[in-house]
Amino acid sequence: MADYKMTIGGELVDSNQTLDVINPATEQVFATCPEATKEQLDAAVEAAQTAFPDWSRRPIDERKDLVRQLAAKVAEHRDELIGLLVKEQGKPISNATKEVEFTSYFAMTTAGLNLAPEVLRDDDQMKVEAHYKPLGVVGAIAPWNYPLLLAYWKVFAALVAGNCVVLKPSPYTPVTTLKAAQLFNDMLPPGVLNVVSGGDELGRWIVEHPGIAKISFTGSSATGKKIAAAAAGTLKRVTLELGGNDAAVVLDDADPEEIAEKIFWTAFNNSGQICMAIKRLYVQEAVYDRMCDALTKLAEGVTVGDGGDETSMLGPVQNQMQFDRVCGILEDTKQRGRRFLTGGEVPEQPGYFVPVTLVAEAEEGDRLVDEEPFGPVLPIIKFNDVDEVITRANASEYGLGGSVWTNNIERGQELAAKMDSGTVWVNQHSVVLPDIPFGGAKNSGLGCEGADEGLKNFCQLQVVNVAK
Repeated sequence: MADYKMTIGGELVDSNQTLDVINPATEQVFATCPEATKEQLDAAVEAAQTAFPDWSRRPIDERKDLVRQLAAKVAEHRDELIGLLVKEQGKPISNATKEVEFTSYFAMTTAGLNLAPEVLRDDDQMKVEAHYKPLGVVGAIAPWNYPLLLAYWKVFAALVAGNCVVLKPSPYTPVTTLKAAQLFNDMLPPGVLNVVSGGDELGRWIVEHPGIAKISFTGSSATGKKIAAAAAGTLKRVTLELGGNDAAVVLDDADPEEIAEKIFWTAFNNSGQICMAIKRLYVQEAVYDRMCDALTKLAEGVTVGDGGDETSMLGPVQNQMQFDRVCGILEDTKQRGRRFLTGGEVPEQPGYFVPVTLVAEAEEGDRLVDEEPFGPVLPIIKFNDVDEVITRANASEYGLGGSVWTNNIERGQELAAKMDSGTVWVNQHSVVLPDIPFGGAKNSGLGCEGADEGLKNFCQLQVVNVAK
């Protein structure tokens, strides 16, 4: 059984306590990793603080070049990282390959972003500039659905901005993150990047630590609220990318057969374990039956299995807690008498497998509609009135993403502007790129990641006002 080490101050570090890492396709332990003590976290923060003055004074072009080198290192070790992702996250090889390739791409793109001073005013009286200064030590807390990409997207931006980092992966998926840090260790000055592994208690220590200036967190809305409250004690900056219950609205001028594949994979990619996946599909009555039929046909051709099997198109739900939640939502849906087009019956076998499940004639008030399942289950909801469906879509406490599907682009843009979401797409969904800002409205988060705006979220704005 493999074991992995933390990176603290340029050293690879063990702990007296360990965490078991479970393959969700087998429910068997395949690796162990250290569980950090509070003293080890203190050491990581101290190492980051010590490294910060020299790192922040480096020219930004040097920092960018180093991040580009990290991108190359990810690409060099792609096969090893893909194998680890499949085992710890459960995703199929094809999906893991995209995550590794996207991690390298996100690093390269982030290294090309801009933090140059901006001239706000320049006249006979004064010259005013906006400067963006690094904050210090960033505490990054990453989720388990895309453990490599979402962890290091934070790291790349923080490093380019001139900060040092203490990174905590999810206890469900720490292995790939720890391994990548080991690969990066000889490339960065000691203390610039520290990676510590552990559970919820370690996360709380990071948020409350007085030596950490900012928290960047991706995860559930419930945890994000706790982080915001805990960070208030030290007035930490926070960026919170939280849960979503994204609504997609299909209008009656759309062609269901033409758009079905895009909608299907946006809902079910990574077994639905994507924060901005389609979670509620509203379809206008005139095309409702055709949409249901087209999605059902696609679902019937999907193979769910161990991610290590090249024939698997979808893998398991990642962990027992999430599996139990999805099963509870399925049971509630059955008790309400909703019509299952596919799936709904969880197989009795090892692994957290849930079949692709499509549910017709679901309604608001169902757990499946009101809550975020974060699993391979999609409600298809009928509507007639377009203005009414926008109101229904906006009634959610979440506001991460949304989409409108139509053959009339102007109509789609008009309706998109009425949706209360951080991002709204027209005729696509879940398109998130490192050069486009991404963040949520309402209970889906604070701040943003990506593009120059996301990079500035890792900085303190300083206004320099010079009298002439």
